[in-house]
Amino acid sequence: MKPLLTQAQMWASDPKETTVPSEYHCQDVSVFRARWSKFEAELMSLSDLTDSLPLIAASVGEIGNNSFDHNVGNWPDARGIFFAHDMQKRYVVIADRGQGVLSTLVRVKPSLATDAAALQTAFTEVISGRAPEARGNGLKFVRKVVRRFGLPFMFQSGEAVFRYDAGAGDLILETAATPIRGILMSLSFPSRQTI
Repeated sequence: MKPLLTQAQMWASDPKETTVPSEYHCQDVSVFRARWSKFEAELMSLSDLTDSLPLIAASVGEIGNNSFDHNVGNWPDARGIFFAHDMQKRYVVIADRGQGVLSTLVRVKPSLATDAAALQTAFTEVISGRAPEARGNGLKFVRKVVRRFGLPFMFQSGEAVFRYDAGAGDLILETAATPIRGILMSLSFPSRQTI
């Protein structure tokens, strides 16, 4: 497992609140947006991925913003997100210890009973935990970007994980080895020569 992903997973899965190294902690959305802008600028310097770079950056921004949008005023313990990237290894990680996808969506779709059902819904249906606002396309957009460019991707909430499967050409749903609080995401942007 990649070192930043391991750190984020340990933080998100710890039963008690632990601290995040300050260089990876975005305690509020303004800090995240400033760091996301720096990430976007670094990403745009990767000349071998020019067609996908704006969409990769937008996908990362969507997931980071979701963490704040869906947890504002309701963080169970640690406020903010873990946001880190490694341009040498070409991946980015986001995690939070928020409510998670199921708790967010069950308010607007009470029939959801499991983390797996909530993730399936979040990535395939136009639905928003911020109803009645007309939203709910963000994770569908991320899924389209991942599929279009065949990007290695993992998104976990609770006990459920969506991973990009190159053979299937889509996201597949799995059971997580270790449940987490909130969400955990890893998105890789390998060079075209390695895809």
